[in-house]
Amino acid sequence: MTDALKRLSDEGVAIWLDDLSRKRITSGNLAELIDEQHVVGVTTNPSIFQKAISQGDGYDAQLTELAARKVTVEEAVRMITTADVRDAADILRPTFDATDGTDGRVSIEVDPRLAHNTTATIAEAKQLAWLVDRPNTLIKIPATEAGLPAIAETIGRGISVNVTLIFSLERYRAVMDAYLSGLEKAAKAGLDLSKIHSVASFFVSRVDTEVDKRLDALGTDEAKAARGKAAVANARLAYEEYEKVVASDRWAALERQHANRQRPLWASTGVKNKAYKDTLYVDDLIAPNTVNTMPEATLFAVQDHGEGKGDAVRGTYEQARADLAVLEKLGVSYDDVVQLLEDEGVEKFAVAWNDLLKSTEAELQRLAPSEG
Repeated sequence: MTDALKRLSDEGVAIWLDDLSRKRITSGNLAELIDEQHVVGVTTNPSIFQKAISQGDGYDAQLTELAARKVTVEEAVRMITTADVRDAADILRPTFDATDGTDGRVSIEVDPRLAHNTTATIAEAKQLAWLVDRPNTLIKIPATEAGLPAIAETIGRGISVNVTLIFSLERYRAVMDAYLSGLEKAAKAGLDLSKIHSVASFFVSRVDTEVDKRLDALGTDEAKAARGKAAVANARLAYEEYEKVVASDRWAALERQHANRQRPLWASTGVKNKAYKDTLYVDDLIAPNTVNTMPEATLFAVQDHGEGKGDAVRGTYEQARADLAVLEKLGVSYDDVVQLLEDEGVEKFAVAWNDLLKSTEAELQRLAPSEG
């Protein structure tokens, strides 16, 4: 085993696992990843839970009890998913304590069907925080226009948030503003800002997938040369925006009240194009005070042959701007790409949630006790 993951951690990158299942918890696998692969956090989403619940029999015992109680499928899904998050949070509690709450976090997402409903998102965030009832939980709220005020309000109530589905620099700036607004609201309410944490999940690989598709359609040599550069350039410029915020007077005032930085989190870091190195979105996005949440395959690829050699972000901003400028010159609209990806992201998670409901309902029916 190389020590690539340790080097990554030493560079200030928190390694989180983008996966969770009952089997991963009960088999000791999650604890093993924490002990041996430097994993210090876990992220989940509706797709991850849909896959976990639809495979194997790890949930049968709980599903049998839920079926006997004749709970609704909505309640069953929430009882199952929050149980997994609660158990994972307990496993990560020593990490949480050792890092003063920075890491050791487990994320759980609000119902993605509420992505365009501010009031319902706030209510769902409060309910999830209450249900899981662990201080090392992050409630995931999508960075839609309706999500922004929900983020500010949730932070303002002292609930830690993982802002998800960020694709554009403009939206990322709005997310950071929502976080600061939430902290200011929390401070006015007399809350302890040192207990409130947040990450901003900036999605990576999907940007290259969509941009490369458009470049391939152009078919020119210049278009071919531009492939595989947009996602890293976009994320690097997001880090530049983060640096601007933490250097601002507004942030300094909050930091004096012991507020925590909202770290950039690189999400969707599994490489989709096999022509690219499978550690691309890890090696090329190393920077201090960041999180990289990886699918297991990416985690082990980095462990085996990660090429990260120190800060790969600061000092690259001009080249990143040039890489994105080439796309505009070729007629690939940045604004159109990122809006499409946000719309698709919300829709994909909603579809996964509906699939999760359907498969859970089928399991409840299968395991329901016979009448009489």
